[in-house]
Amino acid sequence: MNAVLKVPHLKQDFAASLVVFLVALPLCVGVAVASGAPAELGLVTGIVGGIVTGFMPGSSLQVSGPAAGLTVLVFEAVRQFGLAALGVIVLGAGLLQLLMGALKLGRWFRAISVSVVEGMLAGIGLVIIAGQLYAAAGLKAPASGTGKITGLPEALTRAVGSTDVLASLGVGAATVAVMALWKRMPERARAIPGALAAVLLATLASLVFALPVATVQVQGLLGAIQPPGADAFARLAQPAVLGTILAFALISSAESLFSAAAVDRLHDGPRTEYDKELMAQGAGNTVCGLLGALPMTAVIVRSSANVQAGAKTKTSRVLHGVWLLLFAAFLPSVLELIPLPALAGILIYAGWKLIPFRQVVLLWTAYRGEAVILVTTAVAIVAVNMFEGVLIGLALAVAKTAWQASHVNLEVIDKGVGPVQARLSGNATFLRLPKILDSLQALPQNRPVELDLSGLHHVDHACRTALESWAERHSAADTEPVRVTAP
Repeated sequence: MNAVLKVPHLKQDFAASLVVFLVALPLCVGVAVASGAPAELGLVTGIVGGIVTGFMPGSSLQVSGPAAGLTVLVFEAVRQFGLAALGVIVLGAGLLQLLMGALKLGRWFRAISVSVVEGMLAGIGLVIIAGQLYAAAGLKAPASGTGKITGLPEALTRAVGSTDVLASLGVGAATVAVMALWKRMPERARAIPGALAAVLLATLASLVFALPVATVQVQGLLGAIQPPGADAFARLAQPAVLGTILAFALISSAESLFSAAAVDRLHDGPRTEYDKELMAQGAGNTVCGLLGALPMTAVIVRSSANVQAGAKTKTSRVLHGVWLLLFAAFLPSVLELIPLPALAGILIYAGWKLIPFRQVVLLWTAYRGEAVILVTTAVAIVAVNMFEGVLIGLALAVAKTAWQASHVNLEVIDKGVGPVQARLSGNATFLRLPKILDSLQALPQNRPVELDLSGLHHVDHACRTALESWAERHSAADTEPVRVTAP
């Protein structure tokens, strides 16, 4: 008998793959252009994310590809080291992800403060919005995040005096408006993803009205693929390149695994295996690096579209990669019709969605310290750069946790006669040692003192030594020595 290959849930996955393809197409192109790379490289990363990463175990319904969250980092890398070096950076990041997955470090990314991650995304969103406002106007953006923001008034002045710039801005603004209002369209219209609808309408308007706007430059799929050469590998001797590889690996891994946790909440299927997902991301980035393409990460927009479209297995994300490959192979010239300000509009909208306005308000109400970490991380990314901004946020989160973990309470009971009772509870660490000693030294020296440490959960070496020293020296010569109850 002839065996018949049956793919479970093929009908649902096939339909979902088309939806994800339509969502991914404009985003792949937009992220590539915003990153300072050819549009085709965004498609290459989307193809690899679908066919390579999509086929591997980890998260069954999560979809990977070029992400707005990495745009700022990629743009800075291309500006500093050149497009030729991008491949070796992505390759190094992919190999590092594979190593971390093999060492089962994936689960540890879940220990990263959510406030730091959301602050990172907020900072990225602010830089994307500021930078893409220039792109929407057809103007060159300043290099630094603060320069992009402070230069906006001058850019606006230039726009008012130029009909070409105003036309370009109009296309970008219309794209943002279509995406923002698309959810209010009838259900049949919403079958087309908002980003795709916005690009199609912007392209149609620019053709019909012959608008003076720049369009995507296309050099062909094979022409865009440039595997890293010997000169690119020689850059691995530069500390700055190694630091960028580390930043790519850590930030893309954190974004992917946080996205996986969010996607798991959207469906009832198999849960994500974090170490395997980290290795899947590493395999995808390794292939992208060998092809000289953009880095990939799991993308919540595509992943949620995949779940909402009814996907049941990984088949949907693999097929979406196949559709991207067919488009890149047979219809690349279509990209030349897309106005650049329309892609800028897509990225502006994506950047806006990265900023957790509601979360900041909720955190400020309930967990003010977490809100401070979020805002500080975002501001640091804009003011300094992405990697150092994240490090600042992590350092602040660790400092806050250490401060909270060192909470200690001193209760003093003095009945007027008999010994003075002092009871310490909580965690006694060097961070609270000055406060502890100030309170203990204020106790009378001419009366017996009983120090009860049984309520302490933890006493570090500095505190233990200081408390023993205080107990030996506190009481006057003619007074009973301090009695200590050990923790």
